[in-house]
Amino acid sequence: MAQTEFPMLKNDLILKAARGEPVDRIPIWIMRQAGRYLPEFQELRSKHDFFSVCQTPTLACEVTLQPLKRFDLDASIIFSDILVIPQAMGLTVEMVPGTGPVLSKPLKDPSDLSLLVQPNVEKDLKYVGDAITLTRHKLEGKVPLIGFTGAPWTLMSYMIQGGGSSTMSKAREWLYKYPEDSCKLLQFITNTIVDYLVMQVKAGAQLLQVFESHSDFLNDELFEKYSFKYLKEISEKVKQRLREENISEVPMVQL
Repeated sequence: MAQTEFPMLKNDLILKAARGEPVDRIPIWIMRQAGRYLPEFQELRSKHDFFSVCQTPTLACEVTLQPLKRFDLDASIIFSDILVIPQAMGLTVEMVPGTGPVLSKPLKDPSDLSLLVQPNVEKDLKYVGDAITLTRHKLEGKVPLIGFTGAPWTLMSYMIQGGGSSTMSKAREWLYKYPEDSCKLLQFITNTIVDYLVMQVKAGAQLLQVFESHSDFLNDELFEKYSFKYLKEISEKVKQRLREENISEVPMVQL
């Protein structure tokens, strides 16, 4: 995917803040900017299921822009979901009303790793890149566009647990019972994430976020081995890949 020319950015406040540069005020954006609190989003969702919106660039763009038509925000964040990566790896993921994400056939033991496929990110997740490119043009440089991904441990825990959990007991059991296979799975996810984030930058993302939403299920030792190691690798490899392809680096933050 080649980079595209985009309109000049008029408000780079959040990018300066992300780079640690001085700013005259704190930038404002909302993590779930395009979400269920907006009536226009609810109207669109009444006609389309959640992942259909994610997988249709025009709809994802429309939802991304909705908050900016109401509020004076300093950034936009592309409408997508962290679980598009497990989907691209061959797992079925559905967004069930009142429940949240459900993976009907989660990974039960390491033998299930053979069921996963290596995604061709620029093909299998092209719809995310297309949504980013379309949105960058529609923004007309008003504010930066944020891209994102789930972190390896967070994605792994969903893939094993089969959905949300207050304990993530099945996923954490893997770390103790199958440490080598856990590392194998985390590396597999990490490699995909690197490709995915590089693709997002090529498509037009101006800041990247990596959501380690389930880090609180790990103690310090487990976090170091099964989370931080891979977060560090993602940061280093994305920067390296962008340099190799003569593409300017973008700020990357972990939440």
